[in-house]
Amino acid sequence: MNSKIKTLIAAASLVFAIGGAASGASAATSWQIHHPGRVEVNTRLERQNLRIRDERRMHEITPLQARRLHVADHRVRMEERRFARHDGGRLTRVERMRLNNQENRISHRIG
Repeated sequence: MNSKIKTLIAAASLVFAIGGAASGASAATSWQIHHPGRVEVNTRLERQNLRIRDERRMHEITPLQARRLHVADHRVRMEERRFARHDGGRLTRVERMRLNNQENRISHRIG
């Protein structure tokens, strides 16, 4: 065999090996990411992020206020991820309530 064919075979083998490993990993994490409790929290965080951007764009809040709100949202997201890591990708009722209360406080600060 010439070297071009050997290189092509090696590259194809590598692609299949990586593809198989990636699909197995994504199957395990996709359920965790799409758990209803996590979807609820993350969807709300995304909506709040858009509201912050809109308020900033309309000059209703200052850049510093927008930055602080984004940081607060980021902290809630990190806490959501930490909670999910401890319970196999799920959020308990108490954790969802805690995150929801934090999001409510941020929402009131947005306007």
